Amino acid sequence: MYAVAPAPTNPLAGRSLLSVEELAAGELAWLVRLARYLKAAPVHEHRALLRGRTLALLFEKPSLRTRVSFEVAMQHLGGQTLFAAGGEFLIGTRESPEDAAQVLSRYVDAIVVRTHAHEPLIQFANAASVPVINGLSAYAHPCQALADVLTIEERFGALGGLTIAYLGDGRNNVAYSLAQACVMLGARVHVGAPNSHRPSEATLAALNALGEPAGGSARAFADPVRAVRGADVIYTDVWTSMGEERYRERNDAMLRPYAVTPELVGYAQPHAIFMHCLPAHRGEEVSPGVIDGAQSAVFDQAENRLHAQKALLVALLTDAKGMPQ
Repeated sequence: MYAVAPAPTNPLAGRSLLSVEELAAGELAWLVRLARYLKAAPVHEHRALLRGRTLALLFEKPSLRTRVSFEVAMQHLGGQTLFAAGGEFLIGTRESPEDAAQVLSRYVDAIVVRTHAHEPLIQFANAASVPVINGLSAYAHPCQALADVLTIEERFGALGGLTIAYLGDGRNNVAYSLAQACVMLGARVHVGAPNSHRPSEATLAALNALGEPAGGSARAFADPVRAVRGADVIYTDVWTSMGEERYRERNDAMLRPYAVTPELVGYAQPHAIFMHCLPAHRGEEVSPGVIDGAQSAVFDQAENRLHAQKALLVALLTDAKGMPQ
């Protein structure tokens, strides 16, 4: 009599996702495979996956891509969403994160929170009995990172051995989550930033430790040319994040040398692509000729928010039966 191997289980079912480092490298790679599978499949094939499920979107900060991609993702998967913005929901202000999480867990099947400080989000997720997804916090933007690595894989096949150059504010949430995901999948990350905006030595050490098993690494460069030289991907973001507008003039002055121009792109690989999480300020962090040029992948990247979100919802809310492993 032959032994039958047990069906593979979904290690992400029922979990929350607040930052990339909560994933094992294999789990991250699987999410990207799942996103590619769902992207290629006709929408009608998976309309029953989340039938009867409700996703709450609680946004203290505004969004275009995050809100719409999650709403469309739930619709494609057969579920529904409800949205609360601004003063309707303030973590730790109107009521404690723990009370809000426990109440909402009795109403909905999962919760996306787009917020400011990360610590109240952790308190919220720890108290919730349903999966909580970080739609953006001051510390991390894991949903963007998933879409980013999906986009890079589509262009290059795999991240192992690639060089990803990030220019600008190397301390922000997008830069950090991107670097975590890329090193975990074996890429080299080069951050080009002045000393005022570069990752700390502790952050770089943590990234190198995270990437070591896959051969990924992270370095910071004060010289933007050194950061970009030989890169396969050039990435930037706005110089001033939402809620930090008081630093706009200072950031503009300090980060101007790190603007992504056609001249700077010329130091990268001829096949290099340009990425930006959007919204973008043409003529500031990136030249119009770059973001609107042939090497730009920004709109593929924006579309991939939808497919990455679908994969995340399927992984957290189903047993992923019948999905690629």
